Amino acid sequence: MGWWKESIDIVKKNDPAARSSLEIILTYPGVKALAAHRISHFLWKHGLKLLARMHSQFWRFWTQIEIHPGAEIAEGVFIDHGSGLVIGETAIVEKGVMLYHGVTLGGTGKDVGKRHPTVREGALVSAHAQVIGPIEIGKNSKVGAAAVVVSDVPADVTVVGVPAKVVRVHGKKDENAIHDLEEHREYYTSKLEEARYQSLHSSKL
Repeated sequence: MGWWKESIDIVKKNDPAARSSLEIILTYPGVKALAAHRISHFLWKHGLKLLARMHSQFWRFWTQIEIHPGAEIAEGVFIDHGSGLVIGETAIVEKGVMLYHGVTLGGTGKDVGKRHPTVREGALVSAHAQVIGPIEIGKNSKVGAAAVVVSDVPADVTVVGVPAKVVRVHGKKDENAIHDLEEHREYYTSKLEEARYQSLHSSKL
């Protein structure tokens, strides 16, 4: 019952509309989708990939939440509402993460290997945010609604906008800290793009 307890407790903690454990089990699509994913992921890890995909697609139909069987999702993750949420094959979602409806943890292009985001413990990704590529959303960070995130987000910050920019650090508008963080993010993003371009160019030689 450890997984169920973790899943029910995080719903009760974060959703004042949740009145009982039975109500959560029977009426919360996010809990159903995550429970089904545990079976899909088991099948995927044991080489039954087609069966895993079929199982995940069945639950996609019933919950409107699409989670690839290969995704690694910890106990105690909360998917609120959930409709339209997509989690890609190589995504990693740690304990205490909150994901809202319309969120995409997606990949870019035809990259192979790790190509989807990692969302660290306690992070919150708001409705319709698009988190794209093998980037990291730091511990306890927050991604604003409809933001498009294409580079790493440090721990304990809030990002908003298209593309997403840091607007708060540790819950405060510290302009100097925000400026320094954005400079680092832009630098590493440019280096990553250069490396991808060189890799693509060399592969075509």
